[in-house]
Amino acid sequence: TDRETESGDGGGDTGGTLNLVNASMTTLDPVAASDTASSEVTTQLFDGLMHFPNGGIPVKPLLAKGYEISDDFLTYTFTLKEGAQFHDGTEVTANDFVYAYERLAGSPNSRDAADILDAVGINHERDSEGSYEPGTLATEAVDDYTFRFEISQPFHAALQLLSNDQFGALPEGIVGDVEGYEGEMPYGEFASENPVGAGPFTLEQWESGTSAAVSRFENYHGSGPKIDGVQWQMIEDSTAVYNYAMEGNADVFDIPTANYSASKVSIERTDDQGREFGTYGPLRNGETANYLGVPTLSVFYLGFRMPQVPKPVRQAVAYALNQNTTVEKSFKGRGVPAYHYSVPSVYPGGAQAYEQHAKQQYPYGYNETRVDEARRVMEEAGYSQEDKYELELTMYQSKTWQETAKRLRDKLASAHIAMTIQQAQFSTLLTRVRNGSVQMFTLGWIVPWAAPDAFVKHLNPRTSSEDVKAQESYNNWSTDGEAAQKAISAWEQVQNNTAPTDSAQQARNEAYVAMEEANWAAVANLPVYHETTSRFWYDSVDIPPF
Repeated sequence: TDRETESGDGGGDTGGTLNLVNASMTTLDPVAASDTASSEVTTQLFDGLMHFPNGGIPVKPLLAKGYEISDDFLTYTFTLKEGAQFHDGTEVTANDFVYAYERLAGSPNSRDAADILDAVGINHERDSEGSYEPGTLATEAVDDYTFRFEISQPFHAALQLLSNDQFGALPEGIVGDVEGYEGEMPYGEFASENPVGAGPFTLEQWESGTSAAVSRFENYHGSGPKIDGVQWQMIEDSTAVYNYAMEGNADVFDIPTANYSASKVSIERTDDQGREFGTYGPLRNGETANYLGVPTLSVFYLGFRMPQVPKPVRQAVAYALNQNTTVEKSFKGRGVPAYHYSVPSVYPGGAQAYEQHAKQQYPYGYNETRVDEARRVMEEAGYSQEDKYELELTMYQSKTWQETAKRLRDKLASAHIAMTIQQAQFSTLLTRVRNGSVQMFTLGWIVPWAAPDAFVKHLNPRTSSEDVKAQESYNNWSTDGEAAQKAISAWEQVQNNTAPTDSAQQARNEAYVAMEEANWAAVANLPVYHETTSRFWYDSVDIPPF
């Protein structure tokens, strides 16, 4: 987990408050926080068994001091640190992990049950409707400092996944949203006012849509934190974010793409993970800032509620979109064009195989706009300039996405599609997408572990409906049809070959490619770009890059 643990005021080795900017949050409950804005705060509040120190690899113990994996890869046993405390002063024990994992699996508030039940695959039972049977999760507190669980089949990325916030420790019984626990406080209090975890910071305040603040947990089990706290101002508009940073109100900040110039970046070194270090400037205020560029495990895409948008319309949008032009013109090169859901670094065979497959197989035109084909599929579906299909794109507030949307709208106009654009706060957009009240939408996905299955699990029709408890995506993709069946079969192949062995890896690789191709055929989610995220900070801020 990437943490901010150095001085934010440049005044010495410790102390000060780090001032940041964030988007609107939805919750402080780690099992309910599926948006980036909420996760930026919850990662400071909750610690789990494992973490990625300073954002690097490999994964290492955090609240665990060691672990053992059985020879058959099915039993994981963790020895916990002794004396680690929650924010309420109680000690972290194995029973707290039993409870926390039960919440992740069975709480009605959990948005990540699939991560523990299906991805990690901890043994459990299901009822006649296929839902998790409460209390059946195969976790065990062997003693106060030994936590064990058993999984149904080997999973190559189990330890990586355990580093995510939703697997964080919680005081046993803190809320009563799972069977067998009455709860020490109401759920609403925990999720918005008093999120008790074992992370390096405790919550000071959260005013929805305005600000949030955390303060140093003096009894933190790990090293640091070396600052007094972190303050987030919640600003949605990118121009307002930039003005806020240029006035010196943010210590570490991003520069909106509309205000960004690639010519102002000077790269001094690149590490073995592709992370770029250097300077950027001059800024509008005349200063030169430190620069960090990091290729992220992300995909940003145009999603469709498939029953509400006919396939010819989805195909026409794909034909009209030129990912390369979009990245260069709208996003100013801050990323790479996305033709697959998986990023190049984890795609089977790596970046070279990613590009080769896209160039040879992508059906809607690699690095080209094919409005003629868009027009053809729409005319074959019965549409014309006199009878256009009305399509509404709902997007989060972003000038770069707005520019992309306008360019796409103009191209589609000659392909018998009248596209309108609606903007919403991110939290509002997420709510509307989840309840199905949109046709087409913009979203991004930053994966919880570095492997293709973390991406393509979103392309499984069986988990794309709001009627499914373990909902992974929001397309409401019918399980009928050739593409859907291909995706379902491929995902089953992934699930049947999860071991950390070469033969299982080969089987997964074949299935990953099949799922990407099924998504191409159905146009469920249309990949646009993989982001390179940037971080800027002033010399007056004494903070390391990680």
